[in-house]
Amino acid sequence: MSRIDVFVAPRPNPALIKIMTFVNRIVMLHGIPGLRDILPFNRVAGLRGVANVRHIDFPDADLERLRARCGAGKATFITPNHPEFFTDWMLDKEIVSQVSPLAASWATNGVVNGLGRLMQKFWLANNLIAQIPGNSEAAKEHSVAWALKGHGVLLHPEGGVGWHANIVAPLLPGAVEMGLEALKRGRTAGSDFQVWIAPVVWKLAFTRNVEAALAKECTYVEKSLKIERRAADTLPQRIHHIYSTLLARDEAAWGMPSDERETYAERQQILVAKLGRRLGEDISVDAVVTDTTELLRLARRWQRENTGDAERQKKVRALADMIQRLQRVGPWASANPRITQEEIAEHLKRIRNDYCRSGLRDTMNRFIPQPAGPRCAHIRVPDPLGLHEHAGSVDDAVAELHRRMQDTVTGTVAELAANGGFIFYPNPFYRP
Repeated sequence: MSRIDVFVAPRPNPALIKIMTFVNRIVMLHGIPGLRDILPFNRVAGLRGVANVRHIDFPDADLERLRARCGAGKATFITPNHPEFFTDWMLDKEIVSQVSPLAASWATNGVVNGLGRLMQKFWLANNLIAQIPGNSEAAKEHSVAWALKGHGVLLHPEGGVGWHANIVAPLLPGAVEMGLEALKRGRTAGSDFQVWIAPVVWKLAFTRNVEAALAKECTYVEKSLKIERRAADTLPQRIHHIYSTLLARDEAAWGMPSDERETYAERQQILVAKLGRRLGEDISVDAVVTDTTELLRLARRWQRENTGDAERQKKVRALADMIQRLQRVGPWASANPRITQEEIAEHLKRIRNDYCRSGLRDTMNRFIPQPAGPRCAHIRVPDPLGLHEHAGSVDDAVAELHRRMQDTVTGTVAELAANGGFIFYPNPFYRP
């Protein structure tokens, strides 16, 4: 096995963690006051704030709600939503620095193990837990043991980033499963031991009109993907046209006609259904599986169990990747008649992540995506879920956790909209 697939337990260094908390707050989030708004300093990400989060709106009541569920005598698994890459780590670190400074955080093995020995040592000293795909038992065992010591463990229950901050994706059960294991072990020492799943959600909102910057990024995407801009299109219509053109290319690649009379969602569903049938045939699924989530799970298992057939592996992986990529524009995209600048920015980042591969600029964008302008992070803490009080199944607990997170996100977005926090446009994906 390569180093990237081998779990190494974190070795937290409290002094380094404290230093990096300060660096994160200034360099990664806020920037340096007095320089961050002055040319040419505002073009330097480290002076402006790499994630350009100027303000953090974290009400005292929410902070205390989270703080009360962390500490000695309890095991706590902190589960933030995952709407944006890179900024998530920075906000997560800021949050845990205030409630559980030595909390361990899950991250992909490509980050923890894949950047060389020196960076691996650095990440392990910052208490990052490497998630090894298909082999996460060691990470789970370490997480349970660390949580039982009274330190929090943070992981994103949505899994990968979807770039849809208003919608919480279906949750994975890992936090609940580890919580139940911690409860079983903790109760051997005392019947009053508590285990908490503590959800956190955040919503980023621009602090000013950033249409010009979004239009500039949209132009870059159009040129990179060789998509002709239609002169009369508004900014949201340009986004829709990019997606429609990319979908037409996929349809043509699979010998399907592109019917412009149908909505984007209808065309997408037809193509995904065809690809799903082909994937089912390739992995020899006996029955027709209409649930693509289940089909993709079966495809991942097939790849783990059939490593000897390289050509077939490549074909299955390509099909599964295409289905996942197409589904990243979900029903939420066409659910509302209006679209915000924040949602336009998410579309652009998703397109760049999934389709743009022209060089270093696109590679850097995938790892450290740059926002179109300064933002405020609105952080809220739904009611934590006490597993020591929960009598239902793992699925019941996951469903309840999802409900609490989604309700809080929806409420936060509605509150910001009512206070004039967003700039709206007609949504070209919407169909009544």
